[in-house]
Amino acid sequence: MYFKRKIDFELLAWSKETSRKPLLLRGARQVGKSSAVRELSKHFEFFLEINFEEHKKVHSLFGGDLSPNELCDNLSIMFNIPVLEGRTLLFFDEIQACMPAISSLRFFYEKFPGLHLIAAGSLLEFVFEDIPSFGVGRIRSMFIYPFSFNDFLSACNETLLLKAKQGASIDFPLQEAIHQRLLTYFKRFLILGGMPEVVAGYVQGSNLSECQQILDDLIISLKADFSKYRKKIPMLRISEVFESAVHQVGNKFKYSGVVSEANHKQIKEALDLLIMAGLVIPVTHTSANGIPLGAESDFKKRKILIFDTGVFQRLSGLNIRDVLFEESFDPVNKGNIAELFVGLELLKAASCYHYRDLYYWHREALNSNAEVDYLIQKDLEIIPIEVKSGTKGSMQSLHLFLKEKGISYGIRFSLENFSSYGQIKSYPLYSVSEIF
Repeated sequence: MYFKRKIDFELLAWSKETSRKPLLLRGARQVGKSSAVRELSKHFEFFLEINFEEHKKVHSLFGGDLSPNELCDNLSIMFNIPVLEGRTLLFFDEIQACMPAISSLRFFYEKFPGLHLIAAGSLLEFVFEDIPSFGVGRIRSMFIYPFSFNDFLSACNETLLLKAKQGASIDFPLQEAIHQRLLTYFKRFLILGGMPEVVAGYVQGSNLSECQQILDDLIISLKADFSKYRKKIPMLRISEVFESAVHQVGNKFKYSGVVSEANHKQIKEALDLLIMAGLVIPVTHTSANGIPLGAESDFKKRKILIFDTGVFQRLSGLNIRDVLFEESFDPVNKGNIAELFVGLELLKAASCYHYRDLYYWHREALNSNAEVDYLIQKDLEIIPIEVKSGTKGSMQSLHLFLKEKGISYGIRFSLENFSSYGQIKSYPLYSVSEIF
């Protein structure tokens, strides 16, 4: 069963553009790239899906200097499916398994512009290292993540609840009963995460305990992929770095925290591979004295996020009863799962055509440490974001940042309903997308 999500509307909009480029779907394994394309194919007369890991014989068609038109003629003959402009959706899946096919994509925009062509694959960033100028200006990338909280509500058929959430604001907070209902779904989503297979299992009747088994199976599969990342890096080292990243979520990543005999350089290399694979996401320190935020970033100071809260809670061994029934997450991993959720939702709320870099601010001074969890740029403004795992908590760091940088307002996410405290706009944790 397929559940509609935000990315479906983006794909449909791309398909209707009069001047479109071939589309390359990018994201971690098993986040739903192929399923989304198959859903889009329902809007076409013909659909040809080629999986380069399964269809080994098709590789030979990409070995020569054929034009895209000739190539499509041959594909049409081989699979007995017409490949026609405006009528056929052509899908190259697992394209990383055929380097010539990747190279061929850039010619379709110029020589076969009317064809709807989508490519997807896993570990594509590794391939791009070997093709540094690949498709510049001729191919459009679309970034896909696991389900957002909005996608989850939609899958649960809570369209009215979703609409109420999207219509709420600081000036028009939700009724308390509606707020509490959203918090219930929010806590379930933290446990389940947004991996399509897990969401589908839950919506189709699996209980939370059964969904933990689905998560376990996914984690085994994801770890098995470590062997594909780099032959020269031991699989065990990548696994050790990944496990360490799980335990360091919400804190500055310390290489010394990795239980490994590897040196700093080797650990960094493994961490970079995990970032490229989309399994971990960096949050980089910035001095934030102006925009763009990346102009004053310090890559030696990074926090690391795991790409899904469900995967995170399973790997870190959280007690799901605490997540469901505690009024505050402070007893649960010091609230870091709430900070992780907000960072992931910031990524999912951004344009799917751009990768959003995440930043934080930290000042280390004698008797005056201060940290702001996230900084985002909205138009020409810098907006600081602080995450609280309960309904209480001081906002000293946020006020300090506002005063020091001369910024008009900041945002706090917590379990509290929509409200405001002077310069601070307070949003419920489930409403990250609403700040945009």
